[in-house]
Amino acid sequence: MALKAVHVTDVPSLDLVPENASLALCSTRFSNGKFVVIGHRGNGMNVLQSSDRRMRAIKENSIMSFNAAANFPLDFVEFDVQVTKDDCPVIFHDDFILSEENGNVFEKRIPELCLSEFLSYGPQREPEMEGRVLLRKTKDGRIVRWDVEQDDSLCTLQEAFINVEPSLGFNIELKFDDNIVYAQDHLVHVLQAILKVVFDYAKDRPIIFSTFQPDAALLVRKLQSTYPVFFLTNGGCEVYEDVRRNSLEEAMKLCLENELDGIVSEVKGIFRNPGAVTKIKESKLCLLTYGKLNNVSEAVYLQHLMGIDGVIVDFVQEITQAVADMIKPTKVGGDVEGLTEGIGKVQVNSKPQFSQLELSFLLKLIPQLIQL
Repeated sequence: MALKAVHVTDVPSLDLVPENASLALCSTRFSNGKFVVIGHRGNGMNVLQSSDRRMRAIKENSIMSFNAAANFPLDFVEFDVQVTKDDCPVIFHDDFILSEENGNVFEKRIPELCLSEFLSYGPQREPEMEGRVLLRKTKDGRIVRWDVEQDDSLCTLQEAFINVEPSLGFNIELKFDDNIVYAQDHLVHVLQAILKVVFDYAKDRPIIFSTFQPDAALLVRKLQSTYPVFFLTNGGCEVYEDVRRNSLEEAMKLCLENELDGIVSEVKGIFRNPGAVTKIKESKLCLLTYGKLNNVSEAVYLQHLMGIDGVIVDFVQEITQAVADMIKPTKVGGDVEGLTEGIGKVQVNSKPQFSQLELSFLLKLIPQLIQL
């Protein structure tokens, strides 16, 4: 898909709030070598056809899921924000919401719905109310009921700020459809609606923005400077017409030319091109990853050794425990030291300590394995 270029120099800045403690709080979570763990869509995404019950435990992108994740030593929860037809930011991942009526399945885009219709799908807040059936299309094209063990209502961004544990950071993904070319005015309008809620309700909560949409990334940086902006990329695992989306090198170029704060890459893109990590870190950009491999503790540990700043994970309980077991600061002179000096300052429980030679070997081997 070709994305329309945006002349962000023509867009006025919208820093509507004075600087507060939130940016400082966010910065400390990426400083001193701290390895950050982020809950994907809260306590983990839903894969309804999976045989693993953890993928169907709690409704993704819900207040219940966010607060369940907050029970573990997480730094942020990641979630997807779209804006309804009546300009209300809501939390929902898919481009379409699916339901059925009189046996016929239908789908609607979130921006085509007003808030009341969006909230009418799935469980309702009032026990006596029955919501419309909520369906979901699987990756293989099947349409299934969105059944999970612990269900919850759909929610707005404002409700998340009000009802989620206030110490938990929010990684707000600005969600746009890959198959639509967006005009600049539309992007600005959507982002302004989201930023208004953030500025009104964030208070001291750490916030980072992220998006796969390059123009939206540039605009949200232009519209505000209070919160960090990260560019999402699959690191070359897929090819798009917009070259800015096609590699870690292009992602780094976009960030450096537009004063973005970091990159969030599909972890396979990192393992296929481990040399890019050094270049990204030397450019003073933060680097996070997402993807199925982040549910494997050994893959998470290897990323820590590579210098990656953090991971977005589905198995929140397991990975936060694994990180706590694998990565602990050692005591020097009675004081707990940070992890800024790398491997030499890391204590590993039940995991081998790799020498630099062994780590170099792994980084040469893994790209070959990923290609298989």
